[in-house]
Amino acid sequence: MVSPLSSWPWAALGSYKYLLYGPVVAKAVQAWRDEESSWSSLMESWCVHLVLLLALRSLTYQLWFSYGNMLFLTRRRRVVPDGVDFQQIDAEWHWDNMVMMQTLIGAMVMNSSPFSSAGGLIRAWDPRGWAVALLLHVALSEPFFRWAHMALHRDPLFSRYHSKHHSSPVTQPLTAAYGTPLESLLLTLAMGVPLAGAFLAGSGSLSLVYGYVFLFDYLRCMGYSNVEVISHRAFQAFPPLRYLIYTPTYLSLHHKEKDCNYCLFMPLYDLLGGTLHRSSFTLQKEIDSGKNDRVPDFVFLAHVVDVVSSMHVPFAFRSCSSLPWSPHLVLLPLWPIALGIMLLQVLCSKTFTVSFYFLRGRLHQTWTIPRYSFQYFIPPMKKGINRQIELAILRADKMGVKVLSLAALNKNEALNGGGTLFVAKHPDLKVRVVHGNTLTAAVILNEIPSNVKEVFLTGATSKLGRAIALYLCRKKIRVLMLTLSSERFLKIQREAPAEFQPFLVQVTKYQAAKNCKTWLVGKWLSPREQRWAAAGTHFHQFVVPPVMEFRRDCSYGKLAAMRLPKDVQGLGSCEYTMERGVVHACHAGGVVHCLEGWEHHEVGAIDVDRIDQVWHAALKHGLSPP
Repeated sequence: MVSPLSSWPWAALGSYKYLLYGPVVAKAVQAWRDEESSWSSLMESWCVHLVLLLALRSLTYQLWFSYGNMLFLTRRRRVVPDGVDFQQIDAEWHWDNMVMMQTLIGAMVMNSSPFSSAGGLIRAWDPRGWAVALLLHVALSEPFFRWAHMALHRDPLFSRYHSKHHSSPVTQPLTAAYGTPLESLLLTLAMGVPLAGAFLAGSGSLSLVYGYVFLFDYLRCMGYSNVEVISHRAFQAFPPLRYLIYTPTYLSLHHKEKDCNYCLFMPLYDLLGGTLHRSSFTLQKEIDSGKNDRVPDFVFLAHVVDVVSSMHVPFAFRSCSSLPWSPHLVLLPLWPIALGIMLLQVLCSKTFTVSFYFLRGRLHQTWTIPRYSFQYFIPPMKKGINRQIELAILRADKMGVKVLSLAALNKNEALNGGGTLFVAKHPDLKVRVVHGNTLTAAVILNEIPSNVKEVFLTGATSKLGRAIALYLCRKKIRVLMLTLSSERFLKIQREAPAEFQPFLVQVTKYQAAKNCKTWLVGKWLSPREQRWAAAGTHFHQFVVPPVMEFRRDCSYGKLAAMRLPKDVQGLGSCEYTMERGVVHACHAGGVVHCLEGWEHHEVGAIDVDRIDQVWHAALKHGLSPP
């Protein structure tokens, strides 16, 4: 039997729960559209203020979440160095249930006596109300919350109501609102007593409602942000401050050890009650000094695809980044903001750490260069982009990173020869530069059924096309290589052993593949070009962007990718359009390079003799085809 107040009554509604806001929003809109209403009378509508507070509170949680996960700003001051995994994200998916409940309760309370008249809201400011609210918060809310919090830590209350909240190993601002209805009601009571007291005393005001609610949420989010915000020097300069305001370290100790640090915002009551963790300030000082900062073993150097997809980064919207990328209408209004941030990053000329995870005790990070895909094809910009990549490599080398893998266009042959430019310019690099294309080739080759005797290859003279052709001809598979350049074809053909050279055949038109049902696509195909494929053809792809799925009587493969091992920790974001736990093959190639401890650079042309070696190494370490 489910315990009362242990589950949300609207849980079955899913995202349709937001329809419960309908009456409140409808009344606010009605007040807004009332032509006879003046601005002052509009401001007397509680529904208008509840909607505005809802927007303000949601923005507060979101901004704190974004700040706490901007690793390029907060990496050195993170309290718990672990990442937030998909399990925690899914558990906290409906974190806003508490905000929803408080909004609906507010609508009911404010439309009942003695608040229905809204007389207190006529005043924009009343210092007496602030004094009353502060007094009630310190004298009633703080000790009440501590008492209720301690009660929730005793069985059976803990197992029924509070254990879910403690199941989140890494605190986040969104974790602050995650809990059962009983927990949310207790928090609502702690928040509501000071406000109610001020209004009952006749000293309520607009500024008190907005200010107190905002400060409550602000401090709550700060404590759960997992990032030390207040410098330990402030506590050293004014020692009583450590008992007047809590820190993320103070709260993380409670989540880790549970039987200490119960207070809401003021550790003073834990001090008086004997439940203050003795290491709270010492540990806060160590973390604020950068104790948890760690040099990554592996770095994947990515770039931005376009403005809209730039909002797929983990510090933007967790509900978006934790799922494979797809356009959402809700993101379109934020396009100007995303563009502004990107332009600011371009001006900074700096790479940014955007995500991380742990694998076999090794820290893997993703850095991104603030450049869009189209910029890589503008000749005057190539020099600046290469400079950005070079600076990232030198930074990684200085830090002590073992392997840096180049993503997508960062290893473009026309841009830097697949990374050869940087290795040749800096021969003493300790960091291994990897393009990861060897594993990409291996993934594509292992997708081809063993009974295939002939394939059609577009993009045949590219880096990947060359390696695939040379590998397949050794397996006595006939390769129709689409290229207009006889010189490039002959150069590749001469690389194959003499007995296998007849298996490489140059073709110049798509018509030559009309009877071949295995197409390896390394060059974008238009719908017209796809018409030449026979019914039942499968398109294996290593082209960016992927081709349009035009033919209903054919099948289309995805971009080469690998699933990370099951023991990966702290992974909570998807890599662009990839599924959860799946990364592009070039990313996985760098991971394998790091796990194997190989000392060579993987740049330039693909070594065909290493394809099987890299594939078997990937499987040995638990990576698998998705």
